[in-house]
Amino acid sequence: MGDLKDSRGAAPHGSIDNPQAPIDNGMMLNITEVRINKVEGDEKLRAFASLVIDECFLIGDLRVLENEDGYYVVMPSKRKRDGSFKDIAYPLNTGTKDFIQEKVLLAFEAATGRKAISRIEQGEPGPVRPDLLGVEEFGFTPKSSPS
Repeated sequence: MGDLKDSRGAAPHGSIDNPQAPIDNGMMLNITEVRINKVEGDEKLRAFASLVIDECFLIGDLRVLENEDGYYVVMPSKRKRDGSFKDIAYPLNTGTKDFIQEKVLLAFEAATGRKAISRIEQGEPGPVRPDLLGVEEFGFTPKSSPS
């Protein structure tokens, strides 16, 4: 995935090699740093994260959580008087949300050694096991080639 290049030889926007994600109005989100602070002993919370954008703007208090479906990133929020939560910083479109989540989870993997993003989510093919693809496994007899 990291070897994709455009006609100029540059990595495509939003790829692992190029930390920029296209935003709807044509501007680019350039995440220049992701900081991870691991959390131990919590039922779901695995880490706090901070993003630095263009080396000049910090968004803190993102959280890396784990449930039975895997890891995900929650944006910074504030508890309201009724006990519910309201996000105080959040992406305005799905592409940006997915890009931020990928960057944070990759940094989480690097900091903890835990696999947080599956190969399928990253677009990488899974391993092919030829031993499971044989026709004999399914009870079929292979056709013999005519001589």
